[in-house]
Amino acid sequence: MRQASIYNDGQLAGILTENENGYTFQYDAAYLQSDGAGAISLTLPLSEKPYTSLILFPFFDGLIPEGWLLDIAEKSWKIDRHDRMSLLLACCKDCIGAISVIPISNEE
Repeated sequence: MRQASIYNDGQLAGILTENENGYTFQYDAAYLQSDGAGAISLTLPLSEKPYTSLILFPFFDGLIPEGWLLDIAEKSWKIDRHDRMSLLLACCKDCIGAISVIPISNEE
């Protein structure tokens, strides 16, 4: 299982999880109750219920670099271009725009 904290304008908005069943995005309860809460995407409106998908949500997949920048990421970090979660975790800590993806360490 791999997870990432999703920040919107520096505020924790929710948690993205990848497991054997696919992907889940859950908004943070404190974020939902905050005055400035806004949906991170039109396809992921504010909700207390988790969103699930068999593939990486298109919004998050769209944050991953393309073209020559993707080639550099693949070669530098030795990540397969089909491993979308690894690319998201490696490349999207400081995206253009309001969203940041920060890996959560699951060391046990």
